[in-house]
Amino acid sequence: MKASDLKSKSKSELAEELLSLRKEQFNLRMQQATGQLARPHEHKRVRKTIARVKTFMRVLERNEQAGESK
Repeated sequence: MKASDLKSKSKSELAEELLSLRKEQFNLRMQQATGQLARPHEHKRVRKTIARVKTFMRVLERNEQAGESK
């Protein structure tokens, strides 16, 4: 997922996306543990996307806090 896609999402949509990515990460770990993982590069993609989503969630949170303190 690209950063431009994340900018247009709301906080609840980002939370849903994060939950989905965490489930995908868990499934990839289980596939690796059982020796069924066909695409090992997916771990890196999911991990980086999770970080990207968390970053945008934090940006939204900080913007809300800055708006309240004004």
